[in-house]
Amino acid sequence: MCGICGQLRFDNQAVTSQDLNTMMQKIARRGPDASGVWSDQSIGFGHQRLSIIDLSNFGAQPMVDQALDLVLVFNGTIYNYKALRAELSKKGYEFFSHSDTETIIKAYHHWGEDCVLHLDGMFAFCIWDKAQQHLFVARDRMGIKPLYFNLTDKAFSFASSTQSLIAIGANTDINSVALQQQLSLHAVVPAPNTILEGVKKIKPATTLVIKPNGDIREKTYWQPKAQRPEIALSIEEYIERTHELLTKAVLKRMNAADVPIGVLLSGGLDSSLLVALLHEAGHEDIRTFSIGFEDIDDEAGSEFEYSDQIVDKFNTRHEKYVVSNSQVLPRLGEAVANMNEPMVGQDSVAFYLLSEQVSKHIKVVLSGQGADEAFAGYFWYPRMQAESGSEVERFSKHYVDRPYEEYLQTVNKKYHSGNHTQAWLNKEFAKANADEFMDKVFRTDITRLIVDDPVKRVDNMTMAWGLEARVPFMDYQLVEHALSMPPRLKMAEEGKHPLKQISRGLLPDSVIDRKKGYFPMPALKYVRGEFLDFMADILTSSQCINREIFDQKFIQKVIHQPEKYMTALNGSRLWHLALLEYWLQTNVDQK
Repeated sequence: MCGICGQLRFDNQAVTSQDLNTMMQKIARRGPDASGVWSDQSIGFGHQRLSIIDLSNFGAQPMVDQALDLVLVFNGTIYNYKALRAELSKKGYEFFSHSDTETIIKAYHHWGEDCVLHLDGMFAFCIWDKAQQHLFVARDRMGIKPLYFNLTDKAFSFASSTQSLIAIGANTDINSVALQQQLSLHAVVPAPNTILEGVKKIKPATTLVIKPNGDIREKTYWQPKAQRPEIALSIEEYIERTHELLTKAVLKRMNAADVPIGVLLSGGLDSSLLVALLHEAGHEDIRTFSIGFEDIDDEAGSEFEYSDQIVDKFNTRHEKYVVSNSQVLPRLGEAVANMNEPMVGQDSVAFYLLSEQVSKHIKVVLSGQGADEAFAGYFWYPRMQAESGSEVERFSKHYVDRPYEEYLQTVNKKYHSGNHTQAWLNKEFAKANADEFMDKVFRTDITRLIVDDPVKRVDNMTMAWGLEARVPFMDYQLVEHALSMPPRLKMAEEGKHPLKQISRGLLPDSVIDRKKGYFPMPALKYVRGEFLDFMADILTSSQCINREIFDQKFIQKVIHQPEKYMTALNGSRLWHLALLEYWLQTNVDQK
């Protein structure tokens, strides 16, 4: 919905308009409709608005509630804001707007830090509580909306993008823990770290209370279990409940807006099911959008064969875009410049280019992220289940991009600081409240890994064009339900059995039973020709050599045999290395 930024100073200095304006310039694309600033000595907020709910000036931010002595900046959408508004009105609160933004202010005043337990939505927000003289910061349960920060002895600065913090002088040294995770978990760097030492991120389902003297208190307010319910459910009950919760998740995301909403239609089961459930619930004028690329060899570059069937069946108002590989490379720099963190997913550029076109028609879209993680849709899950060894070994063999020994060959010795990926996975798999190994896999994937891979990617690339993506499959109540299911139920029918059962009779069998697809962009998977030259130039550039992250002898091996260096998930390791260096050149060297 927006871009937010701000600063709380600890050194008795006033927040400067220059710092706020500098940060706001870097988040302007997230909120192209309006902007606003507010400051009071050592505290200041900035906001770039994408107007979706209460389009009037009463919904503008930073929002100041004079009666309650509270000031708020907020990015996201609260889906249950109307119900909360009604509840809070009965308790005597008077509202001056019709926005979900004001509902957060009243909820915080009434419930304090526990207000987040009453919010159903995707959000990152900061509230200055003048009476308590502290800053309250919160991020949604699933981490759908980003919030980065820089902490020094002088100030706590926050923003919706890393670029905002880099622009005001955050330390851009490489974080060695993050570097190993970046190159091992296909660019996932779990919170609180990022690739840069001076930029951190709030963990999902987390709140912070920050005092003007620099004291910080952190609290985790949601930790889902991955266990069977106390009262056993039948298979039919699990599936029926999935249908009910998914429909509810779709409808509440459709209803929380004062502007039209569309669907990003890939042609896969997940986005097709979103269209079907909208139609089932009575929505007739459904808008859909698809993108495709050129084929390479036998690797298909589009899924139009399937998305066209959905368009025909539900008579949607459809826009279809075809992008040639010759268009990808010239636009790659734009996409990378808009990445909050280096993202290697092939579909990053695809989402960037698709969002550019969709934003010309609409402001909000539904997207299918989260279905594979919640309902076992990936090919590596059965392989992990069948694997032997410790839990982390079983997971790592089919997920981690490069063995630790290869990582040590890839980077220079100053970054040989331990196997941080394994340490993090050990910690995740040691968490309580999971019945079996695959429960731990699904919980780690849907609550931690997905946050910093597909979810971050989609939010980042859509918001770069002032387009808000909503993800029904990541509804926290649906996720809790999915994690309570027996793994064998989700993994039946080669994965996503509950979703396939729901889809029978709603979708064509050809879409339900097709082989699992991915947002295809073959040019960044099978690296050759001008793409290979481009990546080789980046990795052998003077900037890369002088940065001294990578071992140049190993770089040469990968450049000369790129298709030998593929990951367990069929990604290009060469692209992983090139993208990281390209991101640093684009966002750090040229700041």
